[in-house]
Amino acid sequence: MMETKLAAARPRYTVPYARVGSVLDESDVEAVRELLLSGATLSAGPVRERFEEEFAALIGVRHALSVTSGTVALELAIRLLDLEPGDEVITTPQTYQATIQPLLDHDVRVRFADVDPATANIDPRRVAELITPRTRAIVLVHYGGLPADMDALMRLARAHDLIVVEDAAHALGSVVNGRRPGALGHIGCFSFHTSKNITTLGEGGMITTDRDDWAERLRRVRGNESDMVLTARHGGFAGASGPPTGALYPGDAYTHDCLRFRRSGTNAAMSEAAAAMGLVQLGKLPGLVARRQAVAARLTAELAEFEAVRLPVVPAGVEHAQHLYTFSVDSERVDRDELVRCLHAEGVETYLRYFPLHLLPEWRARGHGLGDCPAAERAWFQEHMNLPCGPWLTDDQVELLATAVNRALVKATRD
Repeated sequence: MMETKLAAARPRYTVPYARVGSVLDESDVEAVRELLLSGATLSAGPVRERFEEEFAALIGVRHALSVTSGTVALELAIRLLDLEPGDEVITTPQTYQATIQPLLDHDVRVRFADVDPATANIDPRRVAELITPRTRAIVLVHYGGLPADMDALMRLARAHDLIVVEDAAHALGSVVNGRRPGALGHIGCFSFHTSKNITTLGEGGMITTDRDDWAERLRRVRGNESDMVLTARHGGFAGASGPPTGALYPGDAYTHDCLRFRRSGTNAAMSEAAAAMGLVQLGKLPGLVARRQAVAARLTAELAEFEAVRLPVVPAGVEHAQHLYTFSVDSERVDRDELVRCLHAEGVETYLRYFPLHLLPEWRARGHGLGDCPAAERAWFQEHMNLPCGPWLTDDQVELLATAVNRALVKATRD
């Protein structure tokens, strides 16, 4: 009864902002069903290995290591930075909190570089202003699936010996001059959450890199082994040079000693069932992205009629995966909050993404505050808009959405 009352209380939208980002069908079901009935292992098996190999080939990297979520991917990527107390990391305020949440557990200074209003991505000019001798890394997001200006950022990274971590959770399916996010920096992190461009049973993630040493560290850590520097050990235990037949998990005990301990390991292994769905979803990716792009093109055509709207900017040579459809309004001519209300009245559900991270309580407690990133703040409080955009939308819903946006903008425009 309670569930029925709650469902009845929720608004019903003609064009909802769906909580799912992909489209599932019988091929996904059959892949999981076949695995479950095969009697094969459901953990750390050949399906996961194949998913990782195909993902690495798609992105164009030497290594792709699957984990249990995009958040875990980011957490483990931050571990690879080997940050020391007093180090500095530059990042963006315009992203979901998981992008930089792991940095709260390190005794480092996080510096927020403002965004480029035309793209909502981190602005390389602002990054350059914040680099100091203590800067160790840049952590960025490809906002909404639009790749950041990686050429400019990587020039800065090379000049100052910085590591660049790409949060590519939105950008699976994007391309920059023939190269893909996740291979543009030093470490890439992907999410297969149910809301993302493909999913692995609702949760999952991937870390990409070309560095063999990082890949080996990640394999150890996600498999419950400690992250440490080892040296060869000579001699065994009690006269035995190696473990007895059938011994479980002796690890490196017989063969190595620890020179330096970094961090403990964890269990971040993606299940075989999740990987089985991932393989199917990866095959569907071109079609899913093409549908997102078609929806985005229809919305852009509608919005182009309004002078008070700033349309998304997609540079030459870039294919935008359109995980999010974002535009901005001239706040002197359009009341953004009224626009949101009008859209809801028209049956269109919207979410504004994202609240500037430097204004969250945990980051304010570290000394950040209003005025640190004026462009990101202005966007959130006055200009920024997101519209539903995904493969789940029918043609009829896309037309309803375009018409509703037109009417809502007319109503929200100041005389």
